[in-house]
Amino acid sequence: MKIQKRSWAEPYKMKMVELLRMTTKAQRIKAIKEAGYNTFLLKSDDVYIDLLTDSGTNAMSDRQWSAFMLGDEAYAGSKSFFHMEDAIKENYGYKYIVPTHQGRGAENILSKVLIKKGDIIPGNMYFTTTRLHQELAGGKFYDIIIDEAHDPTNEHPFKGNVDLNKLDVLVKKYGAKRIPYVSIATNVNMAGGQPISMDNLKKLRAYTKKQGIRIIHDMTRVAENAYFIQQREKGYERISIKKIVKEICFYTDGATMSAKKDALVNIGGFMATNEWDVFEEARNLVVVYEGLHTYGGLAGRDMEAIAVGINESLDDHHQHARVGQVEYLGQKLQSYGIPIVKPIGGHGIFVDAKAFLPHLTQDEFPAQALAAEIFIDSGVRTMERGIVSAGRKANGENYYPKLELVRFTIPRRVYTQAHMDVVAESAAAVFERRENIKGLKLIYEPKYLRFFQARFEKK
Repeated sequence: MKIQKRSWAEPYKMKMVELLRMTTKAQRIKAIKEAGYNTFLLKSDDVYIDLLTDSGTNAMSDRQWSAFMLGDEAYAGSKSFFHMEDAIKENYGYKYIVPTHQGRGAENILSKVLIKKGDIIPGNMYFTTTRLHQELAGGKFYDIIIDEAHDPTNEHPFKGNVDLNKLDVLVKKYGAKRIPYVSIATNVNMAGGQPISMDNLKKLRAYTKKQGIRIIHDMTRVAENAYFIQQREKGYERISIKKIVKEICFYTDGATMSAKKDALVNIGGFMATNEWDVFEEARNLVVVYEGLHTYGGLAGRDMEAIAVGINESLDDHHQHARVGQVEYLGQKLQSYGIPIVKPIGGHGIFVDAKAFLPHLTQDEFPAQALAAEIFIDSGVRTMERGIVSAGRKANGENYYPKLELVRFTIPRRVYTQAHMDVVAESAAAVFERRENIKGLKLIYEPKYLRFFQARFEKK
């Protein structure tokens, strides 16, 4: 018998495990009611398999834990900062680095430095914290992602691409001087973990260079994006992920990074820039909001772990296994007929809640309701990425995103394929009784980023 496709396995072995608490359905119903049907408000002790996020939930390696012991906890001039700075410069190529406690700290500082009231910030789909920081600084976000990204059934291989015509319309309408930068995410989260192609990025760089507009890179999952370029884009089949990442960064002027994703740590981030003036202002502000410019809210041990994690994230074998596990779950869900965003993305599976629960209107929060039902069924925690996450406009009206999704986000190096089987079977069980699932109504809403703390009850 000829083997058509060889199986893969994780490029690591386990030497420690974390024991989990098993719960009954009655206990889970009580827990989700007390949490206001918001999976963010569940206690982690009530969760069996936690797919809420891949942010800070990754398993660190033996080398990272060893680096922890080398952390220099000096308040000023920590050698651990310089180790992290060297790793960033070597692997990403940016000139100046400002450490922050996590990605949103970098977004806050960047927005304060670059955005003034009335500015326009185009980007390849919004992200919640990014857009909020842009708005609080006085700017307005405009989506310039290709239309295919808003269609969960479209199998375009690079749904993170920028529509250059949409960008050109904004430049002609508002003028290049009102656009401080184009915001580019690699592996676009809200689109389902979808990558941008190198070809599209090159064309964007050529356009913005003529217009005198910066490109700022949300590089939280840049290595995963590089994996898809390697697998899908002609000419990159034999190029290492490490080299592809360096090329991606080359076409941008600066970046924000949540190291809690790609860099495989539990906390940390940074802002990077190639412009001295921007760096100088950011370095002043980080002292106000985060900490001294050589620690930025981070312990020395965290910076050491980031330095090691960056290098581990760029290993081809690691990314093959990481994305491979996501693909495994996606294929299992599809085998049960469950509608997901296609093609399968990099950091999780995004279930199409509109197609899953077509009897619910978007005002009945179908993605929020579905996430709660999956938890009740099995103790698997997922999260909503739809109308609740989209929030409200300045006039108080809801945003109505075309995508109403439940995100099954897979932490790196944490769960086994058997866990993925449990997740898929739970989703399938809920799918079988989908017609009986009721919508929710909002009973508490915070001012900002409501998806974190909002509370609901069944209609």
